[in-house]
Amino acid sequence: MGHMGEAATTPAYAESFAEAADDFGVLGPQLWEPVSTATIVRTRPMPGERVLDACCGDGASALPTAELVGPEGHVDAVDAARAMIDRLVTRAGGDLPQLHPHVGDVLEWDEDGYDLVQCVLGVFFFDDPRAGARHLVELARPGGRVGLTVWAPGAIDALAEVLFEALLPHRPELADLDPDDASPVMRSAATPGALAVWMTGLGLVQVRADAVPRTLELTPELAWGFARGTGMRALFGDLGEETVEEVRTAYLAALAEREIERVDVGTLVGVGRRPE
Repeated sequence: MGHMGEAATTPAYAESFAEAADDFGVLGPQLWEPVSTATIVRTRPMPGERVLDACCGDGASALPTAELVGPEGHVDAVDAARAMIDRLVTRAGGDLPQLHPHVGDVLEWDEDGYDLVQCVLGVFFFDDPRAGARHLVELARPGGRVGLTVWAPGAIDALAEVLFEALLPHRPELADLDPDDASPVMRSAATPGALAVWMTGLGLVQVRADAVPRTLELTPELAWGFARGTGMRALFGDLGEETVEEVRTAYLAALAEREIERVDVGTLVGVGRRPE
């Protein structure tokens, strides 16, 4: 495996994901890996290509991408949370010299000329998603591809609503938060057509966007994994372990009472080219 680099700063959202690394991993086979597969089927990493995998997490898209580009290729995998990069390194097992993990803010990444830049479910976390995505576009070479994956409308909404209600007795300040503001769905790119228009506005051409519908059957472990291993974890603030366990009990009981047995995990995937 290539050298692990480290950028100068990390963004604010990195702390939640650093704490969530183990819970994030629980969701891997059922969520992150299928979502990433749907992405790379469309971004099509090719042998020998240079790829930037932005907001790479523990490698759900970076690892198969490194395998696809092969030993003559190069994949820079960047994530703000060191714990995620540590998991990626462990998962890779030292067998992919073309994979180069880096800890830091991808919005400060200044290497460019990539054949492919891809970001799976990461753009939402940028303070300014449009400006952040435009930065990623600028890192692709002229003629290079840019692939972005975002949540589809309705994705994980049912779980977020129940978790929100379970947290309110312990974090009454959440009452002032619009649940829509906590949703991971980008309202400006909420359909394939809207995502294509949004990406075209970033300066890309020949943009194609697809909906990838999918649902998951919930188990208690998986339901709690969503609460603690996704961006929803930030809603917990600094609650102590005992309180978190109380929230867990209330959350799982409410899911059972409402007979919520499946969760929507649909995504939208857009791919375009930077003009020559």
